Amino acid sequence: MARRTINLPDSVEVVAREAAERGESFSATVSRLIVQGAQSMRGPKAPRYVGAGEGPSDLGRAAERYLETLVSAH
Repeated sequence: MARRTINLPDSVEVVAREAAERGESFSATVSRLIVQGAQSMRGPKAPRYVGAGEGPSDLGRAAERYLETLVSAH
């Protein structure tokens, strides 16, 4: 873990200390608040993948049969 020295105005330190969770170190609080702030500014990230969800176990084969029927109809 990288160690950084930052200078915080007293008012920002007060906000961080008030936002600290029980038993959380000051460094952990500041880190959490930075991540939460950055995430709220950029919005939710798109998922790296999208799962197929729930459905029948032969869903892929059924789709192939359906598409084959459409193609052969033309």
